[in-house]
Amino acid sequence: MSVVGKRIKWLREQKKWSQLELAEKLGIHNTVLSRIESGEKKGVDHHLISQVADLFEISTDFLHGRTDTPAPFWQQASVREEHAPFLNLEGLSLDDLEEVRTHIEYLKWKARKSK
Repeated sequence: MSVVGKRIKWLREQKKWSQLELAEKLGIHNTVLSRIESGEKKGVDHHLISQVADLFEISTDFLHGRTDTPAPFWQQASVREEHAPFLNLEGLSLDDLEEVRTHIEYLKWKARKSK
């Protein structure tokens, strides 16, 4: 089973949705969803990945297995409250938030490099 398929199945089960229900919400046939979840279908379309992320309000990084935290970084309490209580991200577009993430990653890289 692929990481993407495994995670989509986990998310679907958390909502207690059948494959048919999720497939209808995504506008795909339930057999396609079944093949994705089982790992039989390789290379899931980027548009479908985005649809799943939007539907479940999660990050695409979670679906791809790049993080184990489903929430996008700007919704994570650790970013908003623990590390940067001064950082108010309300009202920023997704593009703005991605730019903030890029800057944070750059600063982390720079800090690692200077050690």
